[in-house]
Amino acid sequence: MLLDNWTTEQIRRKFADVFGHAPEIITFAPGRIEFLGNHTDYNGGPVLGAAINRGVWVAFARRADSRWRMASDYRQGVLHTVDVAAYEFVKQCGEAAWANYPLGVLSVLPAYGYSVPDGFNFLATSNLPVGSGLSSSAAIELASALAFIAVTGRHCPPDILAQIGRSAENDFVKVPCGILDQGVSAFGRSNHLVHIDCRHNQFEHVRLPTDVNFWIFNTHTKHALVDGLYAGRHSECRQAATLLGVATLADATFGQLEAVRSLMPEPVVKRALHVLGEIARVREAIASLAEGAVPRVGKLLTASHRSSQKLFENSSPELNMLVDSLVVIPGVYGARLTGGGFGGAVLALTGQDFQAVEARAVGVHYSHRFGAEPQILQLRSGEGARVLNKATHLR
Repeated sequence: MLLDNWTTEQIRRKFADVFGHAPEIITFAPGRIEFLGNHTDYNGGPVLGAAINRGVWVAFARRADSRWRMASDYRQGVLHTVDVAAYEFVKQCGEAAWANYPLGVLSVLPAYGYSVPDGFNFLATSNLPVGSGLSSSAAIELASALAFIAVTGRHCPPDILAQIGRSAENDFVKVPCGILDQGVSAFGRSNHLVHIDCRHNQFEHVRLPTDVNFWIFNTHTKHALVDGLYAGRHSECRQAATLLGVATLADATFGQLEAVRSLMPEPVVKRALHVLGEIARVREAIASLAEGAVPRVGKLLTASHRSSQKLFENSSPELNMLVDSLVVIPGVYGARLTGGGFGGAVLALTGQDFQAVEARAVGVHYSHRFGAEPQILQLRSGEGARVLNKATHLR
C-alpha cells in the first residue's frame, strides 16, 4: 500500500500479519533525486543528488531453518512472495523480479567481510512510486543490506553500504549503474545535496537554500527497451573513452574530443558531448549554490535536460512536454528529467511561489495531450539509510 509514510509500528504489524511474529530489525533507505549529472557517475564524473523523504522499509527476522522467505507489498498493495533455499542465488523473473535486489545483496556480502544469514523472513514495503526515476532499486538494496548486517550486531559505514548496493546491481542484477543511486541513498542529509566524485568515490555535502522545493512529475511511462537502451548508452560512453584514449570520459576534455571527432561515430560523439557538458554543469552548480545563485542553478538544470533530449537521447515526448510547460511558469527555476531517462519523471526546482495549484495545472495540461495526468509529488531532502528499530534481545 502506497502511503505517504509508514511508522515502525505499522511495519511491525504488517510483518506479523505476513509471518506470524514480530521482526527483529526494521531499516529504511531513502529514494533519491538525481539533481544534476545525468549518466556522469559510471563515466567517472561528478554528480549531485538528494536523498528524499520517501523510500523503502525492510523488516527482518531470522528463522530456525534454511529458507529465505521474502515478501514485498509496494507494488499497488499486492503482496508478492519468494521462498527459496538459503544460498540459492537464482535470479527471479516476472512478478518475483523485485527479489533480485536483496538476493544480489546477499550474494555480495561475503566479498565485503559480512556473513549471510542461514534463514530469514523478510518484508519490504515502500512509498516510492515504482518506475518514477527515484531509485527504488537502490533503496531496497541498502535497506536490505543494513538489515542483513545489523542483525549480526555489526556496523556498516555508508561508503561500504553504497558499494555493496552497487555491486549487487552490477554483478547480480546485471545493470551497469554507477555509484550515484546507492551513494546518495547512503549519504543523504536533510537540507543538503550529496556531491559524489565518482572517479575517487568521495562524498561531500552541499547545502541547499531552505526556501526551494523539489517537485516530481511522474509520467508512469517507461520505454519497453529501457534496460537495453541504458546498457547501450553505457557501451557508447565506453567506446568514446576508448577512442579518446582515456580511462573514463571524466578524464577527457572538449579539446580532445574535437581533435578526434571525425574518427568517431556521430552517436558516440553526442554521448561524449553530453557527459562532458554535464560534468561542467555540476561544477558550475556547486559554485552557484555556494553563492546562493539559485536562478543560475535552475538554468543549469534546464540546460541538462536539453542535452539529454538532443545529445544523450534518453528523454521522451512526455518528459519534454513537462519541461517545456514548467520552465515558462514564474517561480520555476528550472526542470529536467531525473534518473536514467527513457520515461520516468521530471524534477522541477521551484521557489515558494510555485505551489500545488500551479503543479496541478501542469498536470491537467499534460493530460490533454497524453490522456492521463502525471503523479505529482512535492518532496523534501532527507536523511540517508539507517536502522530504525532493533529488538532489545536478538536471538
